[in-house]
Amino acid sequence: MHESRLFKIVYYLLDKGQATAWELAEKFEVSVRTIYRDIDTLSQSGIPVWSKTGRNGGIYIMNDFVLDKVVLSDEEKQEILTSLQGISAIQSINNSDVLNKLSALFNINSEKWIEVDFSRWSGSQNDNEKFESLKSAVIHRKNVNITYAGSDETVSERVVEPLKLVYKSRAWYMQAYCTKKQDYRLFKLSRILDWEVLDDDCIHKPMPIEKDPQPQNYNQITLRFPKEMAYRVYDEFDKTWVRQQENGDLIVSAQMPEDAWLIGFLLSFGTQVEVIGPIYLRDILAEQARLIYEKNKI
Repeated sequence: MHESRLFKIVYYLLDKGQATAWELAEKFEVSVRTIYRDIDTLSQSGIPVWSKTGRNGGIYIMNDFVLDKVVLSDEEKQEILTSLQGISAIQSINNSDVLNKLSALFNINSEKWIEVDFSRWSGSQNDNEKFESLKSAVIHRKNVNITYAGSDETVSERVVEPLKLVYKSRAWYMQAYCTKKQDYRLFKLSRILDWEVLDDDCIHKPMPIEKDPQPQNYNQITLRFPKEMAYRVYDEFDKTWVRQQENGDLIVSAQMPEDAWLIGFLLSFGTQVEVIGPIYLRDILAEQARLIYEKNKI
């Protein structure tokens, strides 16, 4: 803890330029005497930190000081290397030289622990190329012309100003300003059928911060699945919504919107799902299954 606090004091001084002993004591929840002992320790370790008394007094650090490994604990060194590995996993640039140098500097052998592949299980190289192109457009603030399959059953072409790539609910999205809708939108990457990074620079500001959405009141849906479907059930539902019966069946109770998406979602389980309630949902599901049968029977 002592070593960690020393690092945080140096970082704070590098960020602020100077601080009073009282300020540091309050921030790190220690006594002023402890702060002065920490300053003495840092100074003896070769960190150019000094204190100045008087009206404009305080604790200072040399302006051109560069943070050295001396104030990092072994745990913090490992965290830095681990974070860099996570970043390099989603960047096309090669960070191996940086990682190797830091590993040598910290005297830590850090194993590669993460690999990110943006392609689907079918192995589409197109997915990786799309991600890299859109990532480049975000970084360099370039407009993108996309062909997008919307949830309103239309496929349209539009120019967007990409702001950020977002990973949410097991899928990648792009936050962007849509020049066609004159508003900010969230585009699912898998629905971007074609794209072209343009030479035009983005001109809009970052996406406005949204207020926390009001919780929706949906009806309680209760479903039964055989134990063989556990792999899929825990993929789709939070484990707190699931309880297991003595025979192994899985009962799922969750609040969900009763719309076309829900019916399609339930149909994706085929004969491996039973609607326990509400009862009228069974009729809707059965009717949709009948229509599928009529459309595809020979």
